[in-house]
Amino acid sequence: GLWPDFATPTGSRRGAPRVGDGLIRMDADGVVQYASPNGVSAFRRLGEMESLEGRALAEITTALLKDRRMVDETLPLVVTGRMPWRTEIESRGVSLSLRAIPLRDEKERFGALVLCRDVSELRRREMELVSKDATIREIHHRVKNNLQTVAALLRMQSRRMESEEGKQGLAQAMRRVSTIALVHETLSQGLTQNVDFDELIDRQFRLSAEVASPSQAVRTERQGTFGELPSDLATPLALVINELVTNAVEHGLAGKENGTVWLNAERHQGKDGEENLTVTVADDGVGLPDEPRREGLGLQIVRTLVQSELAGTIEWSKRPGGGTEVTIQIGLDGARRR
Repeated sequence: GLWPDFATPTGSRRGAPRVGDGLIRMDADGVVQYASPNGVSAFRRLGEMESLEGRALAEITTALLKDRRMVDETLPLVVTGRMPWRTEIESRGVSLSLRAIPLRDEKERFGALVLCRDVSELRRREMELVSKDATIREIHHRVKNNLQTVAALLRMQSRRMESEEGKQGLAQAMRRVSTIALVHETLSQGLTQNVDFDELIDRQFRLSAEVASPSQAVRTERQGTFGELPSDLATPLALVINELVTNAVEHGLAGKENGTVWLNAERHQGKDGEENLTVTVADDGVGLPDEPRREGLGLQIVRTLVQSELAGTIEWSKRPGGGTEVTIQIGLDGARRR
């Protein structure tokens, strides 16, 4: 006969024959002429106890289907051997994959082969993965809700504080908790444990500057692309950027009516072939002091997160044109392996 059939679809749904597949030989009318032992066993798992030979495969499969609403539209063409497609049927908790191979010569189709395979275990594992993904998303959602509750409690507590220093401390704690909650909110919306950091930081960058400068007109500009980052990198990096932006507004732009804070990201290959991420936070404020000054809690948090959680380096320098520039270098491949 003719081979191959050019109507055969390509792609992941085509599959490949295996030694353990059941083989069913049909004539042009779809009547089973021969069924291998593996083919008979596969249909017995579905609940078909009678002999397959001498009966139409379409009638056999139709009788096994309990819910006709869930029938694949390709099923009739596969079980009659008319098209070289694949389909699946399910009955009694068993999933059976069917693949038709029409047999043709130069004149007409004179029969078909149908390969059948029990894919119940594969479908069960897929359902488990879907269930685990849903569970993980729900956990991230609940963590986000809990963190937002903590932030709200800190806000309420700060309103009762009489000390201005105490209010500022609680406000900073509230911002840090809200930043972590934002990462979990992003994770709760996806199927992977990677975060689209550009989307996340666009919301946080502007919000951090606005919260830190209620009486100033601070402009924010972001350039470059972070790309997707694993959640174990996204959380500390979001906290670091939040602290640096807040510090730039509160200290770098202190005493100024307006100013600008820049955030730049660049992914590039290092000399050793490792993928690196360079993050720069800059402002056009008063610049670095001439004498080294004591680091506050925010900068201590930044240095600890960069060195321990991100396995990177951080450097402060004077920005050309005035102001301060902070540069963070992170090796993404090494950070993922930790």
